[in-house]
Amino acid sequence: MASCGQQQRIRSAESGLSAIASRLNAAAEAAAGDAPAAARWAGRADDDEAAAPRTYDVFINHRGVDTKHNVARLLYDRLEHLSGGRVRSFLDNKSMRPGDRLGESIDEGIRQCKVAVAIFSRRYFDSEFCLHELASIVEARKLLIPIFYGIKPSELILPPAVEESKDHTPRDIERFRLALQEAKYTVGLTYDPATGDLAELVYTAANAVMDRIQEMDHRVPQRQMIMSRL
Repeated sequence: MASCGQQQRIRSAESGLSAIASRLNAAAEAAAGDAPAAARWAGRADDDEAAAPRTYDVFINHRGVDTKHNVARLLYDRLEHLSGGRVRSFLDNKSMRPGDRLGESIDEGIRQCKVAVAIFSRRYFDSEFCLHELASIVEARKLLIPIFYGIKPSELILPPAVEESKDHTPRDIERFRLALQEAKYTVGLTYDPATGDLAELVYTAANAVMDRIQEMDHRVPQRQMIMSRL
């Protein structure tokens, strides 16, 4: 019996194939001069694409109050532009719809992603969601690209207020601490909001993400080819 994740991928593939078939039919009808039929097939393709479960290649972990309306959103848009819409990024306010369960949506976005970008900022550590997401990313062994936005890697330390809070279990505190330590010793991008070039940061980060995704996509066929020769 297929797992929930496998079933979702099967449904996504089926919806994608159905949408492609509908678009081919629309093109054929248009070529034949039947505009109404072409419009019907095009509408069906749109419905198939809308029904397909959303999948993500990149997860953007950030503190909304600091970076949602600058680097996080700009990186989201740049990745979409660079890939022609082929690379999909999870950004909470762009990727979730009314009715979605917050925790489940975030966990699924992390599970699916190939690359995670963690944007560390001054108020990042105040957010339980930021810390939980980072811990889940590290535990899932996702490729992590840190962006240090107005903060130094050496400052990735869990604040005493969080460590002493009764809202977190000892296990949670240990997860958060280990995740921050992992990020601290991962090569990333540093940016000073007072003097830095935001456009350059976004372009550099987007290029780094795209390079990593291309490397991963290139390794998979090679691995499949080696297995087929055994």
